[in-house]
Amino acid sequence: MSRLDDPRLRAWRELFFKLMPFSDVATADLPLGRLLRLSLFQVSVSMATVLLMGTLNRVMVVELGVPTWLVATMVALPLVFAPLRALIGHRSDYHHSAFGLRRIPFLWIGSMMQFGGFAIMPFALLLLADTENVVNFLGHMGAALAFLLVGAGLHTTQTAGLALATDLAPADKRPRVVALLYVTFVLGLLGSALLFGQLLTNFSAQLLIQLIQGVAAATIVLNVIALWKQEAVDLERAAAPPVRPPFSETWRAFVTGGNAARLLVVVGLGTAGFTMQDILLEPYGGQVLGMTVSQTTVLTALWAFGQLSAFALAARVLGHGGNPYRLSAAGALFGLLAFAFVIYAASLESVWLFRTGAVFIGFGAGLLAVGTMTAAMALSEGGHSGLALGAWGAVQATAWGGSVAFGGAMRDVVSGFASAGAFGPDLTGPAVGYVAVYAFEIVLLLAALIVILPLLIRPAAAPGQSSSKIGLDHLP
Repeated sequence: MSRLDDPRLRAWRELFFKLMPFSDVATADLPLGRLLRLSLFQVSVSMATVLLMGTLNRVMVVELGVPTWLVATMVALPLVFAPLRALIGHRSDYHHSAFGLRRIPFLWIGSMMQFGGFAIMPFALLLLADTENVVNFLGHMGAALAFLLVGAGLHTTQTAGLALATDLAPADKRPRVVALLYVTFVLGLLGSALLFGQLLTNFSAQLLIQLIQGVAAATIVLNVIALWKQEAVDLERAAAPPVRPPFSETWRAFVTGGNAARLLVVVGLGTAGFTMQDILLEPYGGQVLGMTVSQTTVLTALWAFGQLSAFALAARVLGHGGNPYRLSAAGALFGLLAFAFVIYAASLESVWLFRTGAVFIGFGAGLLAVGTMTAAMALSEGGHSGLALGAWGAVQATAWGGSVAFGGAMRDVVSGFASAGAFGPDLTGPAVGYVAVYAFEIVLLLAALIVILPLLIRPAAAPGQSSSKIGLDHLP
């Protein structure tokens, strides 16, 4: 008997595969090593996300002294391209190239745009902060171009990468492949936040430049490794490319009747309610609670931990036939509790209460995102899943970008009135503007709960009509 056929060895091997997350997602044509290599593009996207949404907004506001409204606008610029993700995916579906490649060209173009944005970003930011420089306007232009390039690049890279993973995976494995890639993204957020926080412990402009340049180099290296030999040459397709079909009829069918319109309103209100403070959380910790750059950067890691916990809970609930609308409502309720913690952390001067609020923000946002995405999949009948999730992503991205810019402007306006004594002598500190934004987010989440209420009292879709099991129940 072969040693490999030993019953004890076979039992240990089966136990290992049961304990190892996503180990059985691999196939003969798509081994686990190749799939994990492909998932590296998610790491590059997560690094860019942490740098743009976490580290740089705190550094620009606190260390470089850039006005919050300008920082909010810069950080929101990458979201200009987010609503175009459905178009990017559609274009890659029918892309015509000399070798019949569809996804690899978009992955490469996205990687180059990310690299170009990071290449000009550090010096543009330093010039932007130097208000006495006669060419300060070039800093504004350079920073805007850098954020636009990085935003366009990461959205193009992620869209094409997820589409490529779907192409490579067999139909029965695709939901779990997508789940694996999403978990890779969140783990990348967690690891990047911890790494950047450690590297910027003793902050200086030189360290900031080195960090951004390192992220640029890592983006190219990771994405080249990820896309290497992942897509086969198709000369038949190159010679006869398919015709791109119209989408007007399918879109009209999707938005007419049913719960689609109400669901998209919930997505918009809930996303705005959770993300309006995205560029304010770290400056709030620095200006109000006296936290260092390293300490505030770790807040992104706490938020990511909250999201991973939400995915684990959602996996269990949806795996047992749970109602995605109730899951979304639970996320909004956790958001109310989270922002209450953040508001009271200032008056109590409690860093730990503030950190707990950051975890709950991630947890609530994760439940809302998973719940609404699952509900959108349940609405995608007749093979319109791409259209349903495209609409979900477009509304989410638009709400994110608009709320981030509005939150920064609202903080500056309210803080200006408070400093002028408009709210009385007791409300003049730096916390007033931040608290106003958090209170408004509570109002938005309450509005989302009101809109979703009719969906909560309706019976859930029948198992044959729902797409709740889209791979979330396979999350570790």
